[in-house]
Amino acid sequence: MVTLHDRKFISADSDKCVGCQICEYACSFSHEKVFNAVKSRIRVVRARQIKNIAVTCRKCQEPACVAACPRDALSQSLETGNIIIDKDQCNGCGWCIEACDYGAMMMHPETKTVYVCDLCQYKPDGPQCVKWCPEEALTVVTSDVLAQKARLSAIKKLFQDKDET
Repeated sequence: MVTLHDRKFISADSDKCVGCQICEYACSFSHEKVFNAVKSRIRVVRARQIKNIAVTCRKCQEPACVAACPRDALSQSLETGNIIIDKDQCNGCGWCIEACDYGAMMMHPETKTVYVCDLCQYKPDGPQCVKWCPEEALTVVTSDVLAQKARLSAIKKLFQDKDET
């Protein structure tokens, strides 16, 4: 069984992301065989017209999306942390979409069932969004690695603030 600290997910560096959406197109082509950002399992979000960040599933330890599903259509893999969707059980109510703190759950425009990032689990060369990101803004990380990056960033900011005074 994989612990929360071992679960891998995609992290985006907003300082590198230029909002090109290539990650969305790589994902949709990889999963749906079409270049259609609406069918992507990763989304580029723009904030204040100058910051971009790609958002995808964080493989939560106690996923709110799974808990919110009234039809038990969602479960979580103990091995990978991936959210598993039983498309026969999903009626497209969208409760999981509302429950997700990260905005990672999406409704498929044609099947009207939810879908979410699976880290390209069946692709031998891994997540296609990471592979094709021209700015190398996306990486596959664990929560421990992300926490370490946050600590280093906070320390760097402290030193920058001290130098400015």
